[in-house]
Amino acid sequence: MLSLALVAVLLAFGAVAGFLAGLLGVGGGLIIVPVVAGTLTAAGLGGEHGQHLAIGTSLAVMMFTSASSVRAHHQKGAVDWRIVRGMAPAMVLGTLAGSLVAGWIPGLALRWFFVIYAYAVAAQMLIGRQPQAGRALPGGAGLAAAGGGIGMISSWVGIGGGSMSVPFLSWCGTPLHRAIGTSAALGWPIAVAGAAGYLAGGWRAAGLPWGSLGFIYLPATLALTLMTVLCAPLGARLAHRLPVARLKKAFALLMTVMASEMLYRLW
Repeated sequence: MLSLALVAVLLAFGAVAGFLAGLLGVGGGLIIVPVVAGTLTAAGLGGEHGQHLAIGTSLAVMMFTSASSVRAHHQKGAVDWRIVRGMAPAMVLGTLAGSLVAGWIPGLALRWFFVIYAYAVAAQMLIGRQPQAGRALPGGAGLAAAGGGIGMISSWVGIGGGSMSVPFLSWCGTPLHRAIGTSAALGWPIAVAGAAGYLAGGWRAAGLPWGSLGFIYLPATLALTLMTVLCAPLGARLAHRLPVARLKKAFALLMTVMASEMLYRLW
């Protein structure tokens, strides 16, 4: 069972994750995964499946966070639903396939993959260079290919894909705020498919802690969902007012610290 102190940690980081998810279109899962993994370790839960539980829980939380965030972005007209329709079906297939395969990947390998990915995202944000619009949006096949790849990688990290879909859409000439809003909408099908895959993939796994539904740890899911749903709309409303570039650098520093802590535990 989780102590009150660990529940408080989950609530605090859930608020941060939700706010950043709404503000930047990226970041919820990159915070939630290491926090859940560390919480399970501190509580002596999870064992060899700790990383699977952290990723599955992150995706389950994002089902609700993304829905809350995209509603706020849609109200501001910042979601391009044509892009969502072009990418979402392939994203669902890629995420579902990746999450089912993840059940066969050792937790240690998933941890290394997460650390490397987190460092790459942090480096890109610290450098602060946005990809210049180099082409127009691709046709249906191109959007589907991009969506499938983003979905599969997202399922191994436990994210909504914003750290990939926002740069991709910006490179294709989509204005940044519209890319962020559209990325938030794309995060929902990734989260639903990923959570379903981790639930199925861990259904018969041995040694899971009480309160687990497959590779989803329900106590952490409830605590994190409460705060992310409350704070994601706040971030989305402030996305057009706050200095996003500076906030991205602060988020990158936070990601570097959290990835380094996970790397230290790996060693």
